[in-house]
Order: sequence, then structure tokens, then C-alpha cells
Amino acid sequence: MPTNSDPDFSSEKQPVKSSRAAKPTGKPQPEPEEGWKEIVKTIGLSLVLALGIRQFVAEARYIPSESMVPTLQINDRLIVEKVSYRFNDPERGDIVVFMPPDAAAKYCLGVQNANVRIKDAFIKRVVGLPGDKVEVKSGTVLINGQPLQESYIAEKPDYELPESVVPPNSYLVFGDNRNNSCDGHFWGPVPRENLIGRAAFRFWPPNRIGGITTRPTEGTALPATQPDAITTPEPPAAQPPAVPEAAPASPALPAEPQPAQP
Repeated sequence: MPTNSDPDFSSEKQPVKSSRAAKPTGKPQPEPEEGWKEIVKTIGLSLVLALGIRQFVAEARYIPSESMVPTLQINDRLIVEKVSYRFNDPERGDIVVFMPPDAAAKYCLGVQNANVRIKDAFIKRVVGLPGDKVEVKSGTVLINGQPLQESYIAEKPDYELPESVVPPNSYLVFGDNRNNSCDGHFWGPVPRENLIGRAAFRFWPPNRIGGITTRPTEGTALPATQPDAITTPEPPAAQPPAVPEAAPASPALPAEPQPAQP
């Protein structure tokens, strides 16, 4: 009886087929992947890329406090870039996001337990660089004996800070709202290893989109000016991570800034 493997079998003049049987390869033929597997792969790759960018390149944060008024208002949204400090040192005037040193908990949270640490990031302006002699006297910040020109602060500081030298690989940071900021004039310098990145760009609210860093200069200090009130639009429902900050526990100032923990 003829079979389909016979070369001359042609009930409807079908093409001639080879009589040689295909040799088994021993390898299973790949099956097409189902659609849900492709979706999972795509989502997974997107998450990996997003987390990688957030960890090493840039991330979005918003401002929940008034410590950087008038430069940064409550609910401002910022892009914090993390690349430049891998190749360059922070500069005076940079607005940086960082993890506060251990000593900050005593002044910002009012706790005496040395084991209590602040787990949230802060945002301040770099005032003192490594090796600088920094002093606050008569409402003016002095760097190596020269006053800073700081037209961006809310008001002149109403405290005194004795002259001290910023240690190597450390930075002294103040809030622009000098008299309502728990910053380096309480707890001293921040080690460079604590820096997360530089606040480079404000993307919300729309009427104030743009760069945010203003460089101070050595020279005759300018009087601080109160800014005009800025109306902040209603923030979007989804909020990026905040840069929270507790209010100072007490207005009392330490005699000298506390050294940062290594």
C-alpha cells in the first residue's frame, strides 16, 4: 500500500518528497514564549533600569519644610543628580542632599540617646569647604575672615558661631532660612561620604522651573532681603520622596560645632 513517504504517491499531484527520513537532532525545538512572559521581562527590565538610574544617576525629591526658604519653597520638586560628585568636589553654594551626621539627632530631634540616628535625608547649602575657617559674627558668615555675599537668605542669622576649621573631606552646610534651620551651626560639618547628590533642577511648580543653585562670593556682605510671596500650585497626587527635616529642639547654640563622626 502506498504511503505519504512514497515518492510516487500523488493523489492530487502533490510535490515529490524526499525518501530520506530527517535525522533526529536530539535537541527539543524551542517553543514560542507566551505573551505574559514577555510582559514580565519588559517590566523587570524597566524596574532594573529605573532603580539603577535612581541609585547612581538622579532622583526626584520634594521639599516638606521651610529650612531652605526663600530658595526652595514647601512642595517644590527637585531633580537631585548624583554623577558630578563622582568626578568633582562640591563647591561653595551647591545645594546638597545628604544624610546628617549622628550628632544631628541631639539638636534636630531633641534626643539624648547616642544610638538614635536620623534616617531621613536633609537638604542644605554648602558654606564651608575643607580647610576653611568659618565664623558667624554680627549676622554675617565669614570665610577665612572675609564676609560672604548672600542675597538668597531669608534673613541674617541671629546667632554667633565661633571660628572653626572645616575638617578634610567634610563640608559645613547651612539652610538659607538661617534662623529656622537645624543645620551645621548646631551639629558641625558633614563628611563627604554622607553626600547623596546635588540639587540641580526644579521641575515643579511650573512658574519656577529651572536651575536653583546660586553661588555666593567672598566680599562685602549684602543685606538679606525678604522675597515676595510665591504661590505654590496644588502638588500632583503622586509625590517623589521627601527631604524631611525636624525643627531644632532648642534655640540654644553649642559653644562650638560638634565634630562629625567619621
